[in-house]
Amino acid sequence: MAVQGAQVVGRVAELLRLVGRKPEGTSLAGLVRESGLTRPTVHRLLTSLAAEGFLEHDSSSGKWVLGPEIFLLGSVAAARFPMEDIARPSLRRLATETGESAFFSIRRGNETVCVLREEGPFPVRSFVLHEGVRFPLGVASAGTAILAFLPAEEQEALLAEWAEHAGDFSDGHPADVVRENLEQTRLAGYSVNPGLILEGSWGMGAAVFDQQGRPAWALSLTGIEPRFRPERQEYLGKLLLEEAHRMTARLQGTS
Repeated sequence: MAVQGAQVVGRVAELLRLVGRKPEGTSLAGLVRESGLTRPTVHRLLTSLAAEGFLEHDSSSGKWVLGPEIFLLGSVAAARFPMEDIARPSLRRLATETGESAFFSIRRGNETVCVLREEGPFPVRSFVLHEGVRFPLGVASAGTAILAFLPAEEQEALLAEWAEHAGDFSDGHPADVVRENLEQTRLAGYSVNPGLILEGSWGMGAAVFDQQGRPAWALSLTGIEPRFRPERQEYLGKLLLEEAHRMTARLQGTS
């Protein structure tokens, strides 16, 4: 019985994550496809979650979206994780000085999750990244910045099973390309994603380290390719590293 209960919790958590990845919501068919569960099971769980206020069904689009209970729980949890106060000033400075969209992502297991966004004044933007989006470590600039500074054995454990780890992103992120990106990131201090997720949409990232000196978070910038040409990357990388160092110092209590 305990195993069955744990299985239900796992399925519920997976559906909540899948719905939360897209602000516009996800269709029932999409959730069935992405979860690998049967349609009746997904529908039953979605209906139960909606009854408790964790999800809502948008009748106009037919998609499922996060409900008010998620907002309330998130508001309470935010008090325990005051990253908004620590990260927001850095995001604002990055967005203002570069004109690009700035993001703050956290590491969750073998993924990164974007949790904060600040729009810059440049009128043309990339919409690959937004709050709630998850990527495997090593995919996108934030995940590359974090993975590059993990211990070598942890990196190799993921790279050894890269296709399985990266999933749908593995085609655009071949293992040899990822290894080269990780090496370049260690040399420069910041990562560069040259449109590997979406052609023409570039990103750069820098890791933020916890009190144990491990990369736990990342700041990143995204925009269109002409804004990330080699002659500008050094400038953007310098700003990212300055803000990442500032945040690290504050989190480690040394500022």
